[in-house]
Amino acid sequence: MSEQADFGFRRVPAPEKKRLVAQVFDSVADKYDLMNDLMSAGLHRLWKHYTIATSGVRPGHRVLDIASGTGDLALAFARRVGPTGQVWMTDINHAMLVRGKTRLLEAGVVPAFAQCDAEQLPFPSDTFDCVSVAFGLRNMTHKETALAEMLRVLKPGGRLLVLEFSRVWAPLAPLYDWYSFQVLPRLGKLVANDAESYRYLAESIRVHPDQETLRAMMERVGFVAVEYFNLTAGVVALHRGFKP
Repeated sequence: MSEQADFGFRRVPAPEKKRLVAQVFDSVADKYDLMNDLMSAGLHRLWKHYTIATSGVRPGHRVLDIASGTGDLALAFARRVGPTGQVWMTDINHAMLVRGKTRLLEAGVVPAFAQCDAEQLPFPSDTFDCVSVAFGLRNMTHKETALAEMLRVLKPGGRLLVLEFSRVWAPLAPLYDWYSFQVLPRLGKLVANDAESYRYLAESIRVHPDQETLRAMMERVGFVAVEYFNLTAGVVALHRGFKP
């Protein structure tokens, strides 16, 4: 039997997951920013701001933003590294990458970009001072393979930032579940005419590794001094680890 992978609550052949995830993001690309604002009541902007603030990125640094989406982090990093630095945007999904690239160009930033799979990054080892991935790791088929690739392309002493949905504080779980499985798909249908993609979003959060499990995964592939910061009662967590 072929290797299986989680696609929300379904188990599918591992090679099939990438195609299914691509369909989701092809469907939601046009409404992605609006839906992020509506789903999180704008909190995603604060989560990303915190990520940038804890990144340690300075002028002249080289940054890789994986699963860059519509480019929120890439644009903020570009402003931090300045003209002497460089930010690469990558995404496996063409529609999302085009939207992100366009956004940076409209902001006066000329991005470096590559459409690629995070499990096979097309960069030399020891290239970047910082690697970031925001709300993308849970969609990857082989998460530890992707994390190992992120470690490989970092310079020694460089850091990885993983911003991702995680396990909410237990007393809030019933309310969070109601919102995720009742409100979110309806909102997706109303705004993006796509309830199923947002039902997948809710399911993918539930099967993603929790805070401690993800920390252990990062340590297993070789990151050191791994820590995480719970945001909004654990709805989201920022994991940070360093390449020795």
